[in-house]
Amino acid sequence: MIIVDRAILSDDIAENFFVCNLEKCKGACCVEGDLGAPLEDEELETMEEIYDEVKPYMREEGIAAVEAQGKYVLDEDGDYSTTTVNGKECAYAIYDERGILKCAIEQAYNAGKIGFKKPISCHLYPIRITKYDKYDAVNYDRWSICSPACALGTQLNVPLYIFLKEALLRKYGQQWYNNLVEAIKNHDKKLNSKAS
Repeated sequence: MIIVDRAILSDDIAENFFVCNLEKCKGACCVEGDLGAPLEDEELETMEEIYDEVKPYMREEGIAAVEAQGKYVLDEDGDYSTTTVNGKECAYAIYDERGILKCAIEQAYNAGKIGFKKPISCHLYPIRITKYDKYDAVNYDRWSICSPACALGTQLNVPLYIFLKEALLRKYGQQWYNNLVEAIKNHDKKLNSKAS
């Protein structure tokens, strides 16, 4: 385990390679699973505020789901997540001309309409964060749909924490990320000394 300030990270984050390969997975993480994207409490107001700007980028099915269920939903565990279409894909997911799922929120952000890129849980994926009173548990959510991303990351030699640098900076800040890089260097030294 790697400890950086109030975050406890699984070794997987330092030891595994990852680069999203949308050509292979087609954005399956926007469809697979039981719920939409997890939302942090402070993101709920943002979801309300940005909807009118995001709506023009959404599919009709997504708009219908949001207008029927709300801009986000509360699950049985008391956590909020994005609305889904028929319990499947995220209501904010859109298909491009190649059949790859993308995010309407991110499309609005890229067009300069809003200042919110997408929910932090999406930006950080495949890292998932569980919040506890005194610390965050930061874990790698290993899933078969991401096998192409693992293969591409290995091929390109890009560690997971480097692939997710922008998202980790957004979540925890520059100093935290610098501390993470240093902690991983120390972690690697320990592994190398044990191996020799």
